[in-house]
Amino acid sequence: MRAAIATVGPDGPNVSPKGSLIIFDDNHLAYWERAKRKALESLAHDPRVVVVYSNMKAFREKKLQSAVLRFYGTAKVHESGPIKDAIFAKLNEREQKHEGADTGFGVLVKIDRAEDLRGRPLE
Repeated sequence: MRAAIATVGPDGPNVSPKGSLIIFDDNHLAYWERAKRKALESLAHDPRVVVVYSNMKAFREKKLQSAVLRFYGTAKVHESGPIKDAIFAKLNEREQKHEGADTGFGVLVKIDRAEDLRGRPLE
C-alpha cells in the first residue's frame, strides 16, 4: 500500500510514509514500526492518527472511486505479544526481511471513520 500516517506529537504534526501498512481485519489497519522515530514518539503523546492511502492505478482501473482515501482512528503500539506476532505474520516477505524488521513493533489502528478525498464516507 502507498500510505502515510499523520500524527501529532509534543512538537506538533508529523507525517511518515509507511510501506508496511496492511488491512488487519474489517475494523483495523496495521503497520510495522521499525524506524522508531517521530511517529512512535507522537503516538505516545496522542494515539489519534490519520492514515492517507493513495492508489492511482486502482482509481484509473475503476476499482476505487477516489485515488486517495483517509482513515481516522486510534493507534496502539504492540511491542510484544500475540497482536505484534499477528501483524508481523501478515506482512509481505519483503517487510519481514527488511533490515530492522526483527526489532520492530506492531501498530494496530482501530478505524473510527473512513472517507475519500472529497469527504464522502466509504462503505
